[in-house]
Amino acid sequence: MNRQCFGRLTFGVLLACTLPPLALLATRARPMYSGLTTHEWGTFTSIAGAGGRAVEWSPLTGATDVPSFVEHFRNAGFKRGLRGTVRMETPVLYFYSPREETVAVKVSFTKGVITEWYPRASHVEPAGALGDGTLFQKQVDGSIAWDAVTLAPTQTADLPTDQRENRYYAARETSSTPLRVKTSTGDQYEKFLFYRGVSAFSVPLSAQLEPENKLRVENRGGQPIPNTILFERRGENVGFRCNGALRNEAVLEPPELTGNVDSLAHDLEGILVVEGLYQNEAQAMVQTWRDSWFEEGSRLLYIVPSEFVNSVLPLTINPAPVQVTRVFVGRLELVTPATENAVERAFLARDDATLTSYARFLEPILSTMIMQAPTPAKARQLQGYLNAYYNSEFRRNQRRD
Repeated sequence: MNRQCFGRLTFGVLLACTLPPLALLATRARPMYSGLTTHEWGTFTSIAGAGGRAVEWSPLTGATDVPSFVEHFRNAGFKRGLRGTVRMETPVLYFYSPREETVAVKVSFTKGVITEWYPRASHVEPAGALGDGTLFQKQVDGSIAWDAVTLAPTQTADLPTDQRENRYYAARETSSTPLRVKTSTGDQYEKFLFYRGVSAFSVPLSAQLEPENKLRVENRGGQPIPNTILFERRGENVGFRCNGALRNEAVLEPPELTGNVDSLAHDLEGILVVEGLYQNEAQAMVQTWRDSWFEEGSRLLYIVPSEFVNSVLPLTINPAPVQVTRVFVGRLELVTPATENAVERAFLARDDATLTSYARFLEPILSTMIMQAPTPAKARQLQGYLNAYYNSEFRRNQRRD
């Protein structure tokens, strides 16, 4: 069975994993709304340490993956050194309005800092040089605000582009109402409000490996987690299991590597529709993150409870929409024996391609391996790999500066 969507299925998961044609008729039509409606999707990315909980890491290493017109936190050196437990990736706020109107939008971010955004925001707090990133996130909540966003159903202005392929543009493939924001240098146009950040909040679940590569997953939040998907990719071999809702804890069997990415993308789109996204929004989200969610390695994907999203990422819109739907996917990266072996072989063979495939996760992967090293000699060897990684990052940042 390639898709492997079985186990403790709720009705929602069963619908998402089968998706009979009639179930999608309504979502294929143009979205219907009687008044101002807001939909949002985004991703919380973390990596599980030796104890199963999300560990602190530096998620902003590597080259930027957003277009050049996107604005950034202005203290670049601080941003590259920013550490946290969560990388909040590409939340986009869509608006649907039957008439032109202007709204004010503010998003607060618990123990976090907003690092990228577009269009230009009216306020991003805190701003400027902040010193040590880890200390900052444990003391201050960040925020971003757009004081005047004009929703214009008949707007036909060209949207910005830097003429390069980028996952950012996939988010535009929806029927959301175009918007514009006035700035000191002219109007900026887009199909959504975009922002990103890094935070130190605790994610609502933990995942710890057990014998035979089984995974013990524990819900550490106060609300049921609507859905979890255990995913693994080794080269061209892919496997995944849809596991249904998680109320307390569960032990998940490793997936057989007999699936394919297209089946998982299809199932995940269905799950996102069940959670409240319009179909073209769900397609845009999966297309945006397809190459990242389904890349080499092992990870647990899960639907973040809406109550948790609202608690760590409070959203205020004035005037208030008649409906607000927020769907966030959590990604918890797993350091499995297969990942450890792949990373160690890559360092021994100086296989830059494989090391690049693990990219920003290399530091926490190696740190976890060091903690679990069977001998002091092995720990020293792994520490040497970690030092080599730090040195390469230092040289790369010097070139960029």
